[in-house]
Amino acid sequence: MKLISALEAPTKSSTPPTLAKPKDFSKKLSIVEAVESPEFFGPLFRAQESWSNWKVFLKTLYGLQMTEAERALAKECTGRESEGKAFREAYAIVGRRGGKSRIASLIVAYESLFGDWRRHLAPGERAYAFLIATDKVQAGVCLAYLKGVFSLFPNMVEKIISDEIVLKNGVTACTKTASFRAGRGFSVFAVVGDEIGFWRDFETSANPASEVIASLIPGLLPEGMLLGLSTPYSRQGFLFEQFEENFGRQDSATLIWRAPTLTMNPTYSQEKINKLLQKDRSVYSSEYLATWREDLESFLSREVIERAMTHGTLRPEPTKRYFAFVDPSGGRSDSMTLAIAHREGEKVVVDRVEEVRPPFDPSTVVEKFAGVLALFQIKEARSDRYAGSWPETAFRKYSVRLEMSNLSASELYLEFGALMNMGRVELVKDDRLLGQLQSLERRTQSGGRELIDHPPYGHDDMANAAAGAVVLAFQQRTWSPEEMEARLPTAIKSERAEQLRCAIRGDDYTEKKRQESAQEEMDEFMRQGGGSPIVR
Repeated sequence: MKLISALEAPTKSSTPPTLAKPKDFSKKLSIVEAVESPEFFGPLFRAQESWSNWKVFLKTLYGLQMTEAERALAKECTGRESEGKAFREAYAIVGRRGGKSRIASLIVAYESLFGDWRRHLAPGERAYAFLIATDKVQAGVCLAYLKGVFSLFPNMVEKIISDEIVLKNGVTACTKTASFRAGRGFSVFAVVGDEIGFWRDFETSANPASEVIASLIPGLLPEGMLLGLSTPYSRQGFLFEQFEENFGRQDSATLIWRAPTLTMNPTYSQEKINKLLQKDRSVYSSEYLATWREDLESFLSREVIERAMTHGTLRPEPTKRYFAFVDPSGGRSDSMTLAIAHREGEKVVVDRVEEVRPPFDPSTVVEKFAGVLALFQIKEARSDRYAGSWPETAFRKYSVRLEMSNLSASELYLEFGALMNMGRVELVKDDRLLGQLQSLERRTQSGGRELIDHPPYGHDDMANAAAGAVVLAFQQRTWSPEEMEARLPTAIKSERAEQLRCAIRGDDYTEKKRQESAQEEMDEFMRQGGGSPIVR
């Protein structure tokens, strides 16, 4: 993956002679001095003036001296007075394209090269610095940044293995994806989380930031650093909680720094940001102005979901009627899923949820799902609005009629959510299903229309199939008179509507109209002062 020019590894022809000389990392250089020094990190930050506000962040983080103007900026971005003390836990909430990944790699390199971590280690033990990213792709970007930094100091590098850069001073700097399993069993002196507000556990689609941090803290060496850098997202989750608890608090040991893109990267285009804000302010205010999204909220609470998860996979029973919903996939990025449900009185029970994760051959998965449908004696199923007609054709080979749902995914979720909150759904116990349902977000679009969807980097394949099966089963039941009455348009006063209402209640429509007519004649007679009523 190609890096921006400032981080490209120097070629033999372009490497300045000074970069090939061994460096003395025993010097007590501050991180800002190292950034400004051509002997250390200076070549990475050629346009020094454009990084001036990041230097203020670094001075605030490491407790370095500042000018009055720098202290004013620090107060604006932290909500607190600078006291000249260093922080070992901090979170930088900065707009997109603000330079976060480069600063993350810088801090990892500085702590790796200038820190004296051997004093905390047993003989033969290594100290680790983790640069943790949202997924493998972003981890690859972060690794490229790290390689670019350490390419300035080839005499310090012992070897590079996969996602690890092994140094000769007993330190290993490496990149990892966000998982609570990632850092167990290591002695760690620096944990730097890139885009921590978007960390997702792809096993469950849940945001695992708190679990990852909790798993790493026991292995953090004395004076070790915990740092998260991210664009803000929704007003929930680990990063937002840290912001709420610590921003502007003078007594807090955790530093919170929040700044828009242009504050941290004045070279970015103001014109481009303005155009995007005009397009969708709620979205791009978060991306570039570092504000929390106001249009997002959690769709279902964890308590509601866990309350509904009552059983494991159920066996088919000949006396029950089952309903199936399929979420197809081409087999590259998304899973293909199947959910089966049946009615139990006023409740809908999800008996089974099947998932095949990519990569896979779709025709093989269709054959497998057709076998499951046969066990439940299901000849018809519904699917979401998947592009293309191949699912319908593929299932027809196994005598299964697959019809596309007339509801969008958001419409399915809205009906499913109402049933969940009323306690009328029983689900299979499954951690991935739990995580996907919990991560669903409700977004309010222009015109008041609601959109329910998974968050960035998330998945909802199992959730979509389960919701579809529940709604399908619920809609196919016998409606109560009250529910039918409620679903009839209130504006309809036609004779046909009255006939439907009578049929729902079990009344005789003809007799009802005769009685109404007789009552009207009696009322008219009484208004005219008496006489013999006409009785029919």
